[in-house]
Amino acid sequence: MRSLAVSLVALATLIVAPPSAHASIRDLPLVNIAYELVEPDAGPLDSGGERMLPATAVTAAPATTDAVAGFGPFRVIDAHTASLVDVTDSQSPAQFAALLRQYPGITELRLVECPGTEDDLANLQLGRLIRAHAIATHVPAGGSVRSGGVELFLAGTRRIADPGAEFAVHSWQDEDGRAPSDFPATAPENRRYLDYYRQMGMSPIEAEAFYAMTNSVPFDSARWFGPQVMSQWVKLDPPSQG
Repeated sequence: MRSLAVSLVALATLIVAPPSAHASIRDLPLVNIAYELVEPDAGPLDSGGERMLPATAVTAAPATTDAVAGFGPFRVIDAHTASLVDVTDSQSPAQFAALLRQYPGITELRLVECPGTEDDLANLQLGRLIRAHAIATHVPAGGSVRSGGVELFLAGTRRIADPGAEFAVHSWQDEDGRAPSDFPATAPENRRYLDYYRQMGMSPIEAEAFYAMTNSVPFDSARWFGPQVMSQWVKLDPPSQG
């Protein structure tokens, strides 16, 4: 399972500041970090771990009462827009694929209330599905993207975060209570995330830095931040005009 929990092996100064805070990202020291990884094209996968975070008292996600259809945690707003309003699980990739078959014109996924995932492996599969369909991810004002939900935000071919959006990260923990630092850095449990981040457009060093940052926060805790901090880790796009 992948919940908001990950201990790190060795972060050095890499986790203190995002790559953009350094004069040159290529000058960053390489560190030995343990990760939980998901092989994208492997055969049948074991159930992934949970990775979720509860909402904060200040979280006030926008209402989603205008949905015209629902597919698990997904809601269809109109012919071009869907939203995610709950935790993802092992069924979410199939549910989102069904949504896209019925509404092939979807170009934006609004991340409204995203606590995380009950199945980290399925969550990464869902992220790849979002990317494969060239869908933008958009966190509206008041939207909250936490834990495993952050991987889904990264999947957008365009990533939009309005003022007032919030993010939260932490390390993962599997069903046996093991964290990233309990595995070699090159183990599949860690490689999955690094490989995923690279597939979402990060360089190898950027992927390691981002993964180290999330793993610097214990599983039972969280690091909260807004769009300005997120923009130091990944490029954010402006909202579409009109």
